[in-house]
Amino acid sequence: MKAIIQRVTKASVSVGEEQVSSIGRGLCVLLGISVEDTQKDVDYIVRKILNLRLFDDENGRAWSKSVMDREFEVLCVSQFTLQCILKANKPDFHAAMPAELAQPFYNSLLENMRCAYKSELIKDGQFGAYMQVSIQNDGPVTIELTSPKGPSDPKQMAKHEKQQQRKEKSRPKAPSESGREKGTPRPRRDPHASSGADGDVSSDRET
Repeated sequence: MKAIIQRVTKASVSVGEEQVSSIGRGLCVLLGISVEDTQKDVDYIVRKILNLRLFDDENGRAWSKSVMDREFEVLCVSQFTLQCILKANKPDFHAAMPAELAQPFYNSLLENMRCAYKSELIKDGQFGAYMQVSIQNDGPVTIELTSPKGPSDPKQMAKHEKQQQRKEKSRPKAPSESGREKGTPRPRRDPHASSGADGDVSSDRET
């Protein structure tokens, strides 16, 4: 799940000529639901939205208070285009959860947020409608948030690989390696032997 979280002085959603929702100071959140999202993603996104410290405290100290601390409002707007994958210059939205599944999923997220905070301070747009969203960004302050994924996520895989590399480095070295480090001479390289791309191929290489 992806969320674009904006600190606002005011925000509103209109459908056609009718304004369907509006807030004063608080957060406007654009939400993109993925086909792979589960309740864990909902829990993570809701927790982050409500607890991110994006506001000043009463003494003007920046980045000190969350939207809940200040008792500000939250306006959520479903936006499947956040799950866009570009194919050349054409956007592809197959990664987005289909509307018939996404709507109850989105409603569940709103319900979780209302249970965790004050329900009257949680507003939303109109799911599936063609909306005009007016956002008066305060700062500007915009946070891009993506819920953690499983091992298939490239970033998670890269992190796991680095952890494995650190473990490899921390392991005791084999006696042959230790001896080599203590000054054991390496076999003299045959000047007629074939070399690799970097020219560092041992003379005992099989031919």
